[in-house]
Amino acid sequence: MATGLTSAPKPTTPTPMGFLDRENTIADASYSRWAFPTSAIAVQMCTGEIYGFSVFNVPLTRVLGITKSLPEDWTIPWVGWFYSLGLIMLGLSAAVFGKWVERSGPRKTMFYSALCFCGGLCIAALGVYLHSYWVTLFGYGFVGGIGLGLGYIAPVSTLIKWFPDKPGMATGFAIMGFGSGALIGAPLSNILMDYYKTPTSVGVIPTFLTLAAIYFVFMNFGAFTARVPAVGWKPEGWTPPPASANVMITQNHVAVDQAWKTPQFWFLWIVLCMNVSAGIGILGQASLMAQDMFGVTAAVGGGFVGLLSIFNMVGRFFWSSMSDLTGRKVIYCVYFGLGMVLYYLIPVTQSTGSVFWFVVICCIIMSMYGGGFATIPAYLRDMFGTYQVGAIHGRLITSWSMAAVLGPQILNSMSTEAKKAGVPKELAYNKVMYICVGMLIVGLIANLLVRPVDPKFHYKGDLAAK
Repeated sequence: MATGLTSAPKPTTPTPMGFLDRENTIADASYSRWAFPTSAIAVQMCTGEIYGFSVFNVPLTRVLGITKSLPEDWTIPWVGWFYSLGLIMLGLSAAVFGKWVERSGPRKTMFYSALCFCGGLCIAALGVYLHSYWVTLFGYGFVGGIGLGLGYIAPVSTLIKWFPDKPGMATGFAIMGFGSGALIGAPLSNILMDYYKTPTSVGVIPTFLTLAAIYFVFMNFGAFTARVPAVGWKPEGWTPPPASANVMITQNHVAVDQAWKTPQFWFLWIVLCMNVSAGIGILGQASLMAQDMFGVTAAVGGGFVGLLSIFNMVGRFFWSSMSDLTGRKVIYCVYFGLGMVLYYLIPVTQSTGSVFWFVVICCIIMSMYGGGFATIPAYLRDMFGTYQVGAIHGRLITSWSMAAVLGPQILNSMSTEAKKAGVPKELAYNKVMYICVGMLIVGLIANLLVRPVDPKFHYKGDLAAK
Protein backbone atom coordinates (compact mmCIF):
# COMPACT_ATOMS: atom_id res chain seq x y z
CA MET A 1 0.00 0.00 0.00
CA ALA A 2 1.00 3.60 -0.50
CA THR A 3 1.08 4.20 3.22
CA GLY A 4 3.72 1.54 3.74
CA LEU A 5 5.79 2.83 0.90
CA THR A 6 5.83 6.41 2.12
CA SER A 7 6.59 5.49 5.71
CA ALA A 8 9.81 3.68 4.85
CA PRO A 9 12.87 5.80 4.08
CA LYS A 10 14.29 5.43 0.62
CA PRO A 11 17.69 3.76 0.51
CA THR A 12 20.50 6.10 -0.39
CA THR A 13 22.79 5.27 -3.25
CA PRO A 14 26.48 5.84 -2.50
CA THR A 15 28.08 8.38 -4.81
CA PRO A 16 31.66 8.24 -6.09
CA MET A 17 32.39 11.48 -4.25
CA GLY A 18 30.64 10.44 -1.05
CA PHE A 19 33.95 10.27 0.85
CA LEU A 20 33.98 14.09 0.68
CA ASP A 21 30.71 14.44 2.59
CA ARG A 22 30.85 15.81 6.11
CA GLU A 23 29.21 12.73 7.66
CA ASN A 24 32.03 10.59 6.28
CA THR A 25 34.72 12.73 7.92
CA ILE A 26 33.66 12.31 11.56
CA ALA A 27 36.71 11.29 13.57
CA ASP A 28 36.89 8.11 15.58
CA ALA A 29 38.53 7.73 18.98
CA SER A 30 41.98 7.09 17.48
CA TYR A 31 42.17 10.48 15.76
CA SER A 32 44.28 13.14 17.49
CA ARG A 33 42.93 16.66 17.32
CA TRP A 34 46.51 17.86 16.75
CA ALA A 35 46.40 16.26 13.31
CA PHE A 36 43.83 18.74 12.02
CA PRO A 37 46.09 21.83 12.20
CA THR A 38 48.47 19.96 9.87
CA SER A 39 45.62 19.52 7.37
CA ALA A 40 44.71 23.19 7.66
CA ILE A 41 48.29 24.42 7.25
CA ALA A 42 48.80 22.18 4.19
CA VAL A 43 45.97 24.01 2.44
CA GLN A 44 46.67 27.53 3.65
CA MET A 45 50.40 27.51 2.92
CA CYS A 46 49.51 26.72 -0.70
CA THR A 47 46.81 29.37 -1.12
CA GLY A 48 49.06 31.86 0.68
CA GLU A 49 51.18 31.83 -2.49
CA ILE A 50 49.24 34.92 -3.53
CA TYR A 51 51.29 36.97 -1.04
CA GLY A 52 54.33 36.19 -3.18
CA PHE A 53 52.71 37.07 -6.50
CA SER A 54 54.97 40.11 -6.95
CA VAL A 55 57.75 37.79 -8.24
CA PHE A 56 55.65 37.40 -11.41
CA ASN A 57 55.19 41.15 -11.97
CA VAL A 58 58.22 41.79 -14.18
CA PRO A 59 58.16 38.45 -16.08
CA LEU A 60 54.48 38.98 -16.95
CA THR A 61 55.35 42.38 -18.44
CA ARG A 62 57.95 40.71 -20.70
CA VAL A 63 56.03 37.73 -22.05
CA LEU A 64 56.51 38.99 -25.61
CA GLY A 65 59.72 40.99 -25.26
CA ILE A 66 61.46 38.37 -23.04
CA THR A 67 64.35 40.66 -22.01
CA LYS A 68 62.36 43.90 -22.00
CA SER A 69 58.76 45.00 -22.29
CA LEU A 70 57.33 45.61 -25.76
CA PRO A 71 54.47 48.02 -26.41
CA GLU A 72 52.17 45.00 -26.79
CA ASP A 73 53.20 43.59 -23.39
CA TRP A 74 51.10 44.12 -20.26
CA THR A 75 52.07 46.89 -17.84
CA ILE A 76 52.69 46.58 -14.09
CA PRO A 77 49.33 48.23 -13.18
CA TRP A 78 47.53 45.75 -15.45
CA VAL A 79 49.38 42.79 -13.99
CA GLY A 80 48.61 44.09 -10.51
CA TRP A 81 44.93 43.39 -11.11
CA PHE A 82 45.60 39.64 -11.18
CA TYR A 83 46.64 39.94 -7.53
CA SER A 84 43.98 42.48 -6.56
CA LEU A 85 41.09 40.54 -8.08
CA GLY A 86 42.32 37.40 -6.32
CA LEU A 87 42.07 39.13 -2.93
CA ILE A 88 38.72 40.70 -3.80
CA MET A 89 37.33 37.31 -4.77
CA LEU A 90 38.77 35.80 -1.59
CA GLY A 91 36.52 38.05 0.47
CA LEU A 92 33.47 37.79 -1.79
CA SER A 93 33.61 34.00 -2.21
CA ALA A 94 34.12 33.51 1.53
CA ALA A 95 30.99 35.57 2.14
CA VAL A 96 28.89 33.90 -0.57
CA PHE A 97 29.89 30.29 0.14
CA GLY A 98 30.21 30.52 3.92
CA LYS A 99 26.96 28.67 4.70
CA TRP A 100 27.78 25.97 2.13
CA VAL A 101 31.19 25.52 3.78
CA GLU A 102 29.52 24.96 7.16
CA ARG A 103 27.15 22.35 5.69
CA SER A 104 29.78 20.57 3.60
CA GLY A 105 32.61 20.38 6.12
CA PRO A 106 36.34 20.95 5.67
CA ARG A 107 37.20 17.98 3.44
CA LYS A 108 34.80 18.83 0.62
CA THR A 109 35.60 22.55 0.90
CA MET A 110 39.36 21.97 0.82
CA PHE A 111 38.98 19.68 -2.20
CA TYR A 112 37.01 22.29 -4.15
CA SER A 113 39.46 24.94 -3.00
CA ALA A 114 42.24 22.87 -4.59
CA LEU A 115 40.23 22.48 -7.81
CA CYS A 116 39.58 26.21 -8.09
CA PHE A 117 42.98 27.49 -6.96
CA CYS A 118 45.05 25.04 -9.00
CA GLY A 119 42.60 25.14 -11.90
CA GLY A 120 42.92 28.93 -11.86
CA LEU A 121 46.69 28.61 -12.22
CA CYS A 122 46.19 26.32 -15.23
CA ILE A 123 43.75 28.75 -16.84
CA ALA A 124 46.19 31.58 -16.14
CA ALA A 125 48.93 29.58 -17.87
CA LEU A 126 46.66 29.23 -20.90
CA GLY A 127 45.99 32.96 -20.79
CA VAL A 128 49.71 33.74 -20.79
CA TYR A 129 50.24 31.28 -23.67
CA LEU A 130 47.53 33.05 -25.68
CA HIS A 131 48.67 36.39 -24.30
CA SER A 132 45.05 37.01 -23.42
CA TYR A 133 44.82 39.42 -20.51
CA TRP A 134 41.19 38.56 -19.75
CA VAL A 135 41.76 34.79 -19.74
CA THR A 136 44.69 35.24 -17.34
CA LEU A 137 42.66 37.60 -15.14
CA PHE A 138 39.76 35.14 -15.13
CA GLY A 139 42.06 32.24 -14.21
CA TYR A 140 44.29 33.70 -11.53
CA GLY A 141 41.99 36.42 -10.20
CA PHE A 142 38.46 35.05 -10.48
CA VAL A 143 38.66 31.23 -10.42
CA GLY A 144 41.82 31.18 -8.30
CA GLY A 145 40.34 33.82 -6.00
CA ILE A 146 37.33 31.59 -5.31
CA GLY A 147 39.77 28.85 -4.36
CA LEU A 148 41.50 31.29 -2.02
CA GLY A 149 38.25 32.15 -0.25
CA LEU A 150 37.19 28.53 0.17
CA GLY A 151 40.61 27.46 1.42
CA TYR A 152 40.89 30.40 3.80
CA ILE A 153 37.67 29.73 5.72
CA ALA A 154 37.50 25.94 5.28
CA PRO A 155 39.26 24.97 8.53
CA VAL A 156 38.11 27.81 10.80
CA SER A 157 35.00 26.45 12.49
CA THR A 158 36.45 22.92 12.67
CA LEU A 159 39.62 24.17 14.36
CA ILE A 160 37.52 26.00 16.94
CA LYS A 161 35.48 22.84 17.59
CA TRP A 162 38.62 20.74 17.99
CA PHE A 163 40.17 23.33 20.33
CA PRO A 164 37.36 24.90 22.40
CA ASP A 165 39.94 25.35 25.17
CA LYS A 166 42.43 27.21 22.92
CA PRO A 167 40.50 28.75 20.00
CA GLY A 168 42.96 31.60 19.47
CA MET A 169 45.95 29.29 19.28
CA ALA A 170 44.09 26.92 16.94
CA THR A 171 43.08 29.55 14.39
CA GLY A 172 46.56 31.06 14.71
CA PHE A 173 48.00 27.79 13.38
CA ALA A 174 46.02 27.95 10.14
CA ILE A 175 46.14 31.69 9.54
CA MET A 176 49.90 31.53 10.18
CA GLY A 177 50.05 29.01 7.35
CA PHE A 178 48.42 31.46 4.95
CA GLY A 179 50.76 34.26 6.02
CA SER A 180 53.80 32.05 5.43
CA GLY A 181 52.76 31.08 1.91
CA ALA A 182 54.98 33.70 0.30
CA LEU A 183 58.06 32.48 2.16
CA ILE A 184 57.80 29.22 0.23
CA GLY A 185 55.86 30.26 -2.85
CA ALA A 186 58.00 33.26 -3.84
CA PRO A 187 61.43 31.55 -3.85
CA LEU A 188 59.94 28.37 -5.35
CA SER A 189 58.42 30.41 -8.18
CA ASN A 190 61.73 32.14 -8.83
CA ILE A 191 63.58 28.82 -8.90
CA LEU A 192 61.05 27.37 -11.35
CA MET A 193 61.09 30.42 -13.63
CA ASP A 194 64.90 30.32 -13.73
CA TYR A 195 64.76 26.60 -14.55
CA TYR A 196 62.17 26.96 -17.31
CA LYS A 197 63.50 30.20 -18.78
CA THR A 198 64.68 30.03 -22.40
CA PRO A 199 65.66 32.60 -25.03
CA THR A 200 62.03 32.53 -26.21
CA SER A 201 60.20 32.22 -22.87
CA VAL A 202 60.25 33.94 -19.48
CA GLY A 203 59.23 30.62 -17.90
CA VAL A 204 55.91 31.74 -16.42
CA ILE A 205 53.69 29.20 -18.22
CA PRO A 206 55.44 26.00 -17.05
CA THR A 207 55.93 27.59 -13.61
CA PHE A 208 52.16 28.12 -13.22
CA LEU A 209 51.51 24.53 -14.32
CA THR A 210 54.16 23.08 -12.01
CA LEU A 211 52.85 25.09 -9.05
CA ALA A 212 49.34 23.88 -9.84
CA ALA A 213 50.48 20.25 -9.72
CA ILE A 214 52.49 20.66 -6.50
CA TYR A 215 49.78 22.61 -4.72
CA PHE A 216 47.06 20.19 -5.83
CA VAL A 217 48.92 17.31 -4.16
CA PHE A 218 49.50 19.14 -0.89
CA MET A 219 46.03 20.67 -0.72
CA ASN A 220 44.43 17.28 -1.24
CA PHE A 221 46.67 15.82 1.46
CA GLY A 222 45.09 18.41 3.72
CA ALA A 223 41.60 17.62 2.45
CA PHE A 224 41.79 13.83 2.74
CA THR A 225 43.35 13.88 6.21
CA ALA A 226 40.79 16.34 7.59
CA ARG A 227 38.35 15.11 10.24
CA VAL A 228 35.56 16.78 12.22
CA PRO A 229 34.76 15.99 15.85
CA ALA A 230 31.62 14.06 16.71
CA VAL A 231 28.69 16.01 18.13
CA GLY A 232 29.27 16.61 21.81
CA TRP A 233 33.00 15.83 21.69
CA LYS A 234 35.25 17.79 24.04
CA PRO A 235 38.93 17.52 25.04
CA GLU A 236 39.66 15.04 27.79
CA GLY A 237 39.57 16.71 31.19
CA TRP A 238 38.15 19.97 29.86
CA THR A 239 34.80 21.37 30.94
CA PRO A 240 33.24 24.50 29.45
CA PRO A 241 33.52 27.46 31.82
CA PRO A 242 30.26 28.51 33.50
CA ALA A 243 28.32 31.23 31.73
CA SER A 244 29.18 33.69 34.50
CA ALA A 245 32.95 33.12 34.18
CA ASN A 246 33.39 35.41 31.17
CA VAL A 247 30.44 37.36 29.83
CA MET A 248 32.38 38.06 26.61
CA ILE A 249 32.39 34.34 25.72
CA THR A 250 28.89 33.17 24.88
CA GLN A 251 27.53 29.75 25.76
CA ASN A 252 24.89 30.18 23.03
CA HIS A 253 24.96 30.24 19.22
CA VAL A 254 23.91 32.69 16.52
CA ALA A 255 23.13 31.71 12.91
CA VAL A 256 24.96 33.60 10.19
CA ASP A 257 21.81 35.26 8.84
CA GLN A 258 21.15 36.67 12.29
CA ALA A 259 24.76 37.49 13.11
CA TRP A 260 25.15 40.22 10.53
CA LYS A 261 22.01 41.91 11.87
CA THR A 262 23.79 42.50 15.17
CA PRO A 263 25.87 45.58 16.01
CA GLN A 264 28.63 43.25 17.21
CA PHE A 265 29.17 41.96 13.68
CA TRP A 266 29.62 45.46 12.26
CA PHE A 267 31.81 46.63 15.12
CA LEU A 268 34.10 43.67 14.46
CA TRP A 269 33.92 44.38 10.70
CA ILE A 270 35.28 47.87 11.44
CA VAL A 271 37.87 46.44 13.87
CA LEU A 272 39.35 44.14 11.22
CA CYS A 273 39.09 46.71 8.43
CA MET A 274 40.96 49.40 10.36
CA ASN A 275 43.66 47.01 11.60
CA VAL A 276 44.26 45.64 8.10
CA SER A 277 44.01 49.01 6.31
CA ALA A 278 46.74 50.51 8.47
CA GLY A 279 49.04 47.51 8.13
CA ILE A 280 48.57 46.51 4.50
CA GLY A 281 49.63 49.93 3.21
CA ILE A 282 53.02 49.60 4.89
CA LEU A 283 53.39 45.97 3.82
CA GLY A 284 52.78 46.88 0.18
CA GLN A 285 55.27 49.80 0.14
CA ALA A 286 57.81 48.68 2.75
CA SER A 287 60.76 48.44 0.37
CA LEU A 288 60.15 51.85 -1.20
CA MET A 289 59.55 53.45 2.21
CA ALA A 290 62.88 52.17 3.49
CA GLN A 291 64.66 53.44 0.37
CA ASP A 292 63.01 56.87 0.45
CA MET A 293 63.25 57.45 4.20
CA PHE A 294 66.76 56.13 4.81
CA GLY A 295 68.41 55.85 1.40
CA VAL A 296 69.00 52.10 1.58
CA THR A 297 69.50 50.06 -1.58
CA ALA A 298 66.73 48.13 -3.32
CA ALA A 299 68.35 44.87 -2.19
CA VAL A 300 68.24 45.98 1.45
CA GLY A 301 64.65 47.09 0.94
CA GLY A 302 63.79 43.64 -0.40
CA GLY A 303 65.39 42.01 2.64
CA PHE A 304 63.33 44.32 4.85
CA VAL A 305 60.15 43.08 3.14
CA GLY A 306 61.19 39.48 3.81
CA LEU A 307 61.77 40.28 7.49
CA LEU A 308 58.32 41.87 7.75
CA SER A 309 56.79 38.75 6.19
CA ILE A 310 58.36 36.62 8.92
CA PHE A 311 56.93 38.84 11.67
CA ASN A 312 53.58 38.87 9.88
CA MET A 313 53.61 35.06 10.02
CA VAL A 314 54.88 34.67 13.60
CA GLY A 315 52.53 37.34 14.89
CA ARG A 316 49.55 35.35 13.69
CA PHE A 317 50.38 32.53 16.07
CA PHE A 318 51.86 34.54 18.95
CA TRP A 319 49.17 37.20 19.36
CA SER A 320 46.24 34.85 18.76
CA SER A 321 47.65 32.45 21.36
CA MET A 322 48.05 35.35 23.78
CA SER A 323 44.39 36.20 23.25
CA ASP A 324 43.45 32.90 24.89
CA LEU A 325 45.01 34.28 28.08
CA THR A 326 43.94 37.93 27.88
CA GLY A 327 40.66 37.72 26.02
CA ARG A 328 40.04 38.91 22.48
CA LYS A 329 38.81 42.41 23.39
CA VAL A 330 41.95 43.12 25.42
CA ILE A 331 44.32 41.91 22.71
CA TYR A 332 42.68 44.16 20.11
CA CYS A 333 43.05 47.08 22.52
CA VAL A 334 46.76 46.22 22.51
CA TYR A 335 46.82 46.12 18.71
CA PHE A 336 45.22 49.53 18.44
CA GLY A 337 46.74 51.26 21.48
CA LEU A 338 50.31 50.11 20.93
CA GLY A 339 49.85 50.51 17.18
CA MET A 340 48.91 54.18 17.53
CA VAL A 341 52.13 54.87 19.44
CA LEU A 342 54.26 52.95 16.94
CA TYR A 343 52.81 54.61 13.83
CA TYR A 344 53.32 58.01 15.47
CA LEU A 345 56.97 57.15 16.14
CA ILE A 346 57.81 56.14 12.54
CA PRO A 347 58.41 59.77 11.44
CA VAL A 348 60.54 60.23 14.58
CA THR A 349 62.82 57.37 13.52
CA GLN A 350 63.33 59.11 10.19
CA SER A 351 64.10 62.49 11.74
CA THR A 352 66.67 60.88 14.07
CA GLY A 353 68.09 58.64 11.33
CA SER A 354 67.50 55.50 13.36
CA VAL A 355 67.16 52.64 10.89
CA PHE A 356 67.28 50.13 13.76
CA TRP A 357 64.21 51.51 15.54
CA PHE A 358 62.40 51.95 12.24
CA VAL A 359 62.86 48.23 11.54
CA VAL A 360 61.88 47.23 15.10
CA ILE A 361 58.73 49.34 15.03
CA CYS A 362 57.64 48.09 11.60
CA CYS A 363 58.24 44.47 12.63
CA ILE A 364 56.03 44.86 15.71
CA ILE A 365 53.34 46.56 13.60
CA MET A 366 53.44 43.71 11.10
CA SER A 367 53.17 41.12 13.86
CA MET A 368 49.98 42.80 15.09
CA TYR A 369 48.70 43.10 11.52
CA GLY A 370 49.03 39.33 11.18
CA GLY A 371 47.71 38.80 14.68
CA GLY A 372 44.55 40.68 13.80
CA PHE A 373 43.75 38.17 11.05
CA ALA A 374 44.37 35.19 13.32
CA THR A 375 42.49 36.50 16.35
CA ILE A 376 39.26 37.51 14.61
CA PRO A 377 37.86 33.96 14.15
CA ALA A 378 38.18 33.32 17.91
CA TYR A 379 36.58 36.72 18.62
CA LEU A 380 33.66 35.69 16.41
CA ARG A 381 33.40 32.39 18.26
CA ASP A 382 33.25 34.32 21.56
CA MET A 383 30.41 36.48 20.26
CA PHE A 384 28.38 34.05 18.14
CA GLY A 385 29.27 30.52 19.25
CA THR A 386 30.49 27.70 17.01
CA TYR A 387 27.30 26.84 15.07
CA GLN A 388 28.04 28.82 11.88
CA VAL A 389 31.21 30.67 12.87
CA GLY A 390 32.94 29.76 9.59
CA ALA A 391 30.15 31.35 7.57
CA ILE A 392 30.15 34.41 9.82
CA HIS A 393 33.91 34.67 9.37
CA GLY A 394 33.40 34.45 5.62
CA ARG A 395 31.10 37.44 5.62
CA LEU A 396 33.27 39.42 7.99
CA ILE A 397 36.41 39.18 5.85
CA THR A 398 34.73 41.31 3.20
CA SER A 399 36.32 43.97 5.42
CA TRP A 400 39.66 42.61 4.17
CA SER A 401 38.55 43.25 0.59
CA MET A 402 37.73 46.83 1.54
CA ALA A 403 41.02 47.25 3.41
CA ALA A 404 43.00 45.85 0.45
CA VAL A 405 41.78 48.86 -1.55
CA LEU A 406 41.63 51.47 1.21
CA GLY A 407 45.06 51.00 2.82
CA PRO A 408 47.28 50.94 -0.28
CA GLN A 409 45.32 53.75 -1.94
CA ILE A 410 45.79 56.05 1.04
CA LEU A 411 49.51 55.37 1.37
CA ASN A 412 50.27 55.33 -2.34
CA SER A 413 48.22 58.38 -3.33
CA MET A 414 49.17 60.57 -0.36
CA SER A 415 52.90 59.81 -0.53
CA THR A 416 52.92 60.29 -4.32
CA GLU A 417 51.05 63.61 -4.10
CA ALA A 418 53.39 64.80 -1.35
CA LYS A 419 56.42 64.10 -3.57
CA LYS A 420 54.76 65.91 -6.50
CA ALA A 421 54.11 68.89 -4.23
CA GLY A 422 57.82 69.16 -3.51
CA VAL A 423 57.93 67.46 -0.12
CA PRO A 424 61.30 65.70 0.31
CA LYS A 425 60.80 62.00 -0.31
CA GLU A 426 62.10 61.10 3.14
CA LEU A 427 59.26 63.17 4.65
CA ALA A 428 56.54 62.14 2.20
CA TYR A 429 55.18 59.39 4.46
CA ASN A 430 54.72 61.41 7.65
CA LYS A 431 51.14 62.45 7.02
CA VAL A 432 50.26 58.89 6.01
CA MET A 433 51.47 57.59 9.38
CA TYR A 434 49.22 60.08 11.17
CA ILE A 435 46.28 58.95 9.03
CA CYS A 436 47.03 55.39 10.14
CA VAL A 437 46.89 56.57 13.75
CA GLY A 438 43.42 57.96 13.02
CA MET A 439 42.34 54.62 11.55
CA LEU A 440 43.48 52.81 14.66
CA ILE A 441 41.54 55.25 16.85
CA VAL A 442 38.39 54.34 14.88
CA GLY A 443 39.18 50.65 15.31
CA LEU A 444 39.78 51.06 19.05
CA ILE A 445 36.43 52.80 19.53
CA ALA A 446 34.64 50.04 17.60
CA ASN A 447 36.38 47.39 19.72
CA LEU A 448 35.43 49.12 22.98
CA LEU A 449 31.78 49.18 21.86
CA VAL A 450 31.63 45.38 21.51
CA ARG A 451 29.22 43.86 24.04
CA PRO A 452 27.63 40.40 24.41
CA VAL A 453 25.01 39.61 21.76
CA ASP A 454 21.38 40.26 22.68
CA PRO A 455 19.66 36.93 23.50
CA LYS A 456 16.96 37.66 20.91
CA PHE A 457 19.52 36.71 18.22
CA HIS A 458 20.40 33.34 19.80
CA TYR A 459 19.67 30.17 17.83
CA LYS A 460 16.71 28.29 19.32
CA GLY A 461 16.90 25.08 17.26
CA ASP A 462 18.47 21.71 17.97
CA LEU A 463 22.17 21.86 17.07
CA ALA A 464 22.50 18.08 17.30
CA ALA A 465 20.11 17.80 14.34
CA LYS A 466 22.45 19.97 12.29
